[in-house]
Amino acid sequence: MAVITFTSDYGLVDHRVPAVKGKILSLNENAFIVDITHEIQAYNLLQTAYIVRNAYRHFPKGTVHIIAVDSFFTKARKSLVYEADGHFFIAADNGVMSLIFHDLKPDNVYELTFNNRFDDAVSFTCTDIFAPAAVHLQNGGLPEVIGRKYNMPKQLALPRAVFNEKEKMIIGEIIYIDNFGNVVSNINRRFFEKWSIGYTGFYLKFRNLALTKIYNQYTELIADWSLEHEYHGKSAAIFNDAGLLELTIYKGNRQNGAKTLFGLHVGERIYIEFL
Repeated sequence: MAVITFTSDYGLVDHRVPAVKGKILSLNENAFIVDITHEIQAYNLLQTAYIVRNAYRHFPKGTVHIIAVDSFFTKARKSLVYEADGHFFIAADNGVMSLIFHDLKPDNVYELTFNNRFDDAVSFTCTDIFAPAAVHLQNGGLPEVIGRKYNMPKQLALPRAVFNEKEKMIIGEIIYIDNFGNVVSNINRRFFEKWSIGYTGFYLKFRNLALTKIYNQYTELIADWSLEHEYHGKSAAIFNDAGLLELTIYKGNRQNGAKTLFGLHVGERIYIEFL
């Protein structure tokens, strides 16, 4: 039986998360439900995309992913099933799927057509539409039974890093800040390696600070593990497990991580100037 994952901006205080799980279990009491996160900032599609993109690939093929972020029901906005990379994704047609799969075309997109013919048929999108759709797909049901092919899902543009040849500089921006206060940019390793050919060095610039080295993992910056404690609080740049350039403070956290100590925010520019 396929897994159902659940991602939302509902938080964990209100009734919404257990209501959705209860609906799923009422339709299939043996359903296997895995929470990705319910701490998405309200309506934050960029944050949603980063988290889901880097989580879904570790689940088995055939997994059904409910993405209940900015998902309130209206007749003017469709509910969709995306079939991509061997997985199913259920979300509102708000553009979040175009951010998750900015570099991969979906195999199929379906508009969910059941339970949404009349405004008063839907009181809560996730229990009335998303949960039944997820159980149907989990049970091996075809998406064509609960929807129809749809060719015009909403598209959003993911911020892209660019190379300014005249200035010999990559210009990127912050797209995500994690639980440890690490600051993630949209500069990926392949883009950096492509444009770094022929140069002898670089300055990674942000605010009034600069770094001259990018590590492959957090622990690579430690030259002597017997003195590991002396590296606590050291700033560094790495390519993280998503292949993106990340600014970090070794053993940092929300209070004293890169976000706080560097004063960086989502949307802020960072630069790599080649020498």
